[in-house]
Amino acid sequence: MDLPLDQVMHSISLGAVATMAAAGVLEAGRKRFDLFGMVVVALSAALGGGSLRDVLLDRPVFWVADQTFLIAALLAALATFFLARRFVLPARLFLIPDAAGLALFTIAGTKVSLVWGAPWLVASFMGVITGVVGGILRDVLCNEEPLVFQGSLYATAAWVGALVFIGLSLLDIDPRFAAVAAGAIIFLLRVVAIRWDIGLPRFRTRPDGD
Repeated sequence: MDLPLDQVMHSISLGAVATMAAAGVLEAGRKRFDLFGMVVVALSAALGGGSLRDVLLDRPVFWVADQTFLIAALLAALATFFLARRFVLPARLFLIPDAAGLALFTIAGTKVSLVWGAPWLVASFMGVITGVVGGILRDVLCNEEPLVFQGSLYATAAWVGALVFIGLSLLDIDPRFAAVAAGAIIFLLRVVAIRWDIGLPRFRTRPDGD
């Protein structure tokens, strides 16, 4: 039985909120934050990007209009917190749910922007904003350099996936297939970039006197 597209996108958004909240807890855990601190970081990571997108699009903020997203973020944060206390987890484990959250949020944000009437280029950037801003807030709160600025493909992967999603949609491809395909591209690009340290060229300064 095929699910309606609205239900699919709602599920994708819930998944994005949960995975980003989990990634926020895992990173905050490396800083030995207490439960309250971890929840603050998790909520910022899970809700920050979508909130900025909605403000820019002048639409109701998604988690204020539907508290299901807030509940999902809280439950995911608490579950991850108590799981991490019980088991010893690798320090960089948060990168995997972060990559998954990036993919899910980017696709959801792009779709929301298109439905709201944004032009395709604006919608693609709104997808990127939805995907990366929560991670930036998480890293800043954890006193870390944001992953998006560290070289390995992050925002670039999100933008490629957003453009692929828009392109497939314009070709009248089944939106559910388009969402899965574009999301998979974002996730794989991010994981490959982490594994082999692939990134965009960086600015280099010359030594004094050259």
